[in-house]
Amino acid sequence: MLKIIEKNINQEIKKIQNRLSFDNHEEENKVKKILENVKTKGDKALFEYTEAFDKVKLKAIEVDFLEIEEAHISIKDDILATIRVAIKNVADFHFKQLPSSWGKTVFDKSLLAWRYSPLQKVGIYVPGGTAAYPSSVIMNTVPAKIAGVPEIVMVTPPDKTGQVPALTLAVAKEVGIEKIYKIGGAHAVAALAYGTKTISPVDKIVGPGNLYVTLAKKLVLGTCGIDKLAGPSDVLVLADETANPAYIAADLLAQAEHDIFASSILITTSKEVAEKVNKEILVQMKKLSRKQIIQQSLKENSIIIIAKNEKEMIKFSDKIAPEHLEIMTKDPLGITEKVKNAGAIFLGDYAPTSLGDYLLGPNHVLPTSGNARFDSPLSVHDFIKTSSISQVHSSLLKAYAPDVEKFALLEGLDAHANAVKIRMSSLKNLRS
Repeated sequence: MLKIIEKNINQEIKKIQNRLSFDNHEEENKVKKILENVKTKGDKALFEYTEAFDKVKLKAIEVDFLEIEEAHISIKDDILATIRVAIKNVADFHFKQLPSSWGKTVFDKSLLAWRYSPLQKVGIYVPGGTAAYPSSVIMNTVPAKIAGVPEIVMVTPPDKTGQVPALTLAVAKEVGIEKIYKIGGAHAVAALAYGTKTISPVDKIVGPGNLYVTLAKKLVLGTCGIDKLAGPSDVLVLADETANPAYIAADLLAQAEHDIFASSILITTSKEVAEKVNKEILVQMKKLSRKQIIQQSLKENSIIIIAKNEKEMIKFSDKIAPEHLEIMTKDPLGITEKVKNAGAIFLGDYAPTSLGDYLLGPNHVLPTSGNARFDSPLSVHDFIKTSSISQVHSSLLKAYAPDVEKFALLEGLDAHANAVKIRMSSLKNLRS
């Protein structure tokens, strides 16, 4: 059951928001050593860390082509059909995100332009080891493909036999990844960032992982790009008296099964709905296989908040800035228009977050830890960079020269002013 609170709400929210911090200096120092070791020893360090952390002695880091083919063949046709539906839906949604370069003529003969171009090489981190996460392969790779990234490589931890789960390899083949490396953890991030004999460095690393993976991404930022710092997953449900308690309970439980740090929050204007949700949680949880994880998540990182009215519901929601926001009210669309901070928003009774996690189309790589205040879901834009282009005719230079010189001298940068003056002198000489 979830704790129902009506007082000291901001204090309770703060406790949940601080449940896992990236300012963990002890763990960060461990990760720094791993990064330095991979930087210095390359592949040798990758073999050593895989043996130490994954308890397996690898013969090779790269997954063999035949291994990928055999894995793909081993997957049943109905499973592959489901995977292809997911890929198509994600692709259809992300194609609409493709931006267009543009240019405009100024002063008749000068050109100002904005150009979009794809990153050249991206590394996809896929969690693994004890389980397969095919949805993570799809969500991270499809937007990169649509953006036009020519080279995408994947890293994922091996299982106890030194293999990557067949389903993960099969999905990687379906989305067109050819280079796959069976390494995970902070050392995999280091390999992608710095490069080794086997793995060449990438321009950007994307994909979720544990605390060590996240800290490693934080530390390599600047050597390469990263998508975001992924904290524990969360869901927030906004509900009024019309909401279905069974649906709410099911979605809170679904979020709680991720791990013990996951957060499931209900904000409602109805105490009756709150109490019914708690009863439903007890009934539904009995049938679930990850009951122990769910119980700890609900006890330590989840709450029900009773709000006075819709306005207060929205105020608390924006303060939390949830990764997933479900709105189950009379007018969910009306509330959506007032909400400012949320990663993915699901409206009405028939939009559970699990639909978005796998098949709906929008990306499930989302800002966590309240970062929806300033961050966005993974998209095509994460795999594109921009350049401004200026082709300047002498007429434009002549028009702007006096103002440029003034600005330069105001800042005490006379060499900047001189760069304009010398050109203006040349133009005068040409005319004389």
